[in-house]
Amino acid sequence: MKVAVVSRSGREVIKGGIELDDSATVTDLQEAVHARRKKYYPSRQRFTLPLQPGTSGKPVVLNPKANLSDYCEKNADSLTVVFKDLGPQVSYSTLFFWEYLGPLIIYPIFYYFPVYKYFGYEDERIIHPVQTYAMYYWCFHYFKRIMETFFVHRFSHATSPLSNVFRNCAYYWTFAAYIAYYVNHPLYSPVSDLQMKIGFAFGLVCQVSNFYCHLLLRSLRSPSGNGGYQIPYGFLFNIVTCANYTTEIYQWLGFNIATQTVAGYVFLVVAALIMTNWALAKHRRMKKLFDGKEGRPKYPRRWVILPPFF
Repeated sequence: MKVAVVSRSGREVIKGGIELDDSATVTDLQEAVHARRKKYYPSRQRFTLPLQPGTSGKPVVLNPKANLSDYCEKNADSLTVVFKDLGPQVSYSTLFFWEYLGPLIIYPIFYYFPVYKYFGYEDERIIHPVQTYAMYYWCFHYFKRIMETFFVHRFSHATSPLSNVFRNCAYYWTFAAYIAYYVNHPLYSPVSDLQMKIGFAFGLVCQVSNFYCHLLLRSLRSPSGNGGYQIPYGFLFNIVTCANYTTEIYQWLGFNIATQTVAGYVFLVVAALIMTNWALAKHRRMKKLFDGKEGRPKYPRRWVILPPFF
């Protein structure tokens, strides 16, 4: 089989095309391209079928595990694919590690070190119990996230664009400094002892629940990460599509009940909006995949992300 690899403009990416066995897979094609063009390692490549003249819509993306012959016309011994360079890639574990490491380091700096003297506060700072508990709570959360990254999560995609590292780190690190500055501020006024206990207790229950949700999601995906979509069941997944996002949002609500800062609630709202957008997309995808037709199971009626509101 001869495979012509072209760019979206129609220019040949590999001069003369590539000769492969008839049983070759898309992964074999990626390896062959990498052998000819070292810059384009497999995770950096994406292949699609060319759109026919006069047609519109999204092109068909080639599945790396599929055979190239699956995309050929009947009895054809050649195939043309459109190549896209996805740019430099990093593993998702690397991406998550760096975005979570920042908050784990930045927050304790505001708690342990006299940084406020650089903002004009020379008096000795009184540390309230809620500030100490908030620091432990914060560090526990991000330490848990890092451990889950390496020992729990199974990712559906092997890599992410390198640019996402800088974008995600900017998001997490900036909010970490923003929240830590106000929660540990010398002029911080603590909430009542009862409100603090209710907030942290609720938040810790949600953190443990979030960990359990991640364990349930792990069981749905094979170690290779290619198990496909399945309907999650058990625990909060019986009533909500994205129970992992639900517990994530509510655990930050607990943190904010206990600490009560504008910075914390701004982070909560922004994070909730982002996760709600992800949850809506996943909910629509699950309903489309599991429509109850042609032997497929029907996706059960569930809340999207924030029961009992949404």
